[in-house]
Amino acid sequence: MTSLRGRTVFVTGASRGIGRAIAVRAARDGANVVIAAKSGTPHPRLPGTIHTVAREVEEAGGRPLAVEVDVRDEDQVERAVAATVERFGGIDVLVNNAGAIRLTSTADTPIRRFDLMMAVNVRATFLCTQRCLPHLRRSPNPHILVLAPPIDLDPRWLAPHLGYTISKYGMSLCVIGWAEELRPDGIAVNALWPATTIATEALRELAGLVRPEECRRPEIVADAAHWIVTREDLEVSGRFLLDDRVVSESGVLDLEPYAVRPGTPLKPDLFL
Repeated sequence: MTSLRGRTVFVTGASRGIGRAIAVRAARDGANVVIAAKSGTPHPRLPGTIHTVAREVEEAGGRPLAVEVDVRDEDQVERAVAATVERFGGIDVLVNNAGAIRLTSTADTPIRRFDLMMAVNVRATFLCTQRCLPHLRRSPNPHILVLAPPIDLDPRWLAPHLGYTISKYGMSLCVIGWAEELRPDGIAVNALWPATTIATEALRELAGLVRPEECRRPEIVADAAHWIVTREDLEVSGRFLLDDRVVSESGVLDLEPYAVRPGTPLKPDLFL
C-alpha cells in the first residue's frame, strides 16, 4: 500500500503546524481527513482554524471533516469519533499530534501549565487512542502514529524542562506499550520526531534561541508520516523514527528543499 486513497485519517491538533501538514499530505492521496482541534474560530495570535485547513484538504483532493474538539474532554472526543464514523464509515489512521509545551524549570512552571501538558500530551493521546480502537480494529491496515521523541534518560533532557519532558516521554511509553498490546490486532504503532527544529508556532517557546531560517518546514514531518502509515502488515511497528531518516529511506535523497532557507545550517531538535 502506497496511498491513503479512500482511507480515513484522524489528525489531532490539525489546525496548524505539523498537524496541518500531515492532513494536507494525506489529502493529496484522496484520503478522508478529520481535522480535529480546538481552533474553530480564528485566534488573535495564531494562524489557521479547522475550517481553513478543511478548505486546504479539499483543494488538495481529500474529503475533509472539520471537528472542533478539545482533546482533553472525553465527551468531545467521543462525539468527534462518532461524527467521523458516521461520515466516513470507520477510522484507518490515528495521528496523535496535539501537544502543549512549556520549556521552563520546575520553579518556573506554573502547576496549571504542568497539568495542561500532562492532559494534552499524555491523557489526550491515551483517550483518543482508546476511543478510536474499536474502529481501528476493523480497518484492513490500521496505524497509530504518535508525535513523540525517543526516550533518553540522560539528565540533560530532564533537568532544564522536567514537566515537558515527562509529558512527552509519557507519550513515548504509550508507543512502546501499544505496539506490543495491539500487535495481535494487526495495529501498527509508531513514534515520529523531527531531527531538526521545525518552523511552527512552538518556536516561541525557545525564546529566540532558534531562528526560523535555521529550521525545516513541517512538510518533512508530513512526508515521513505518510510513508509510515502506508506500510502494510506491521512492516513497521514499535519504532521511534526520525523524519529525515524516514524520508531518505523512502527514496528522497535531497532534503534541502525542506529547509526554510536552503543552505543555512539547521538546529537539531529537542531531545536529539
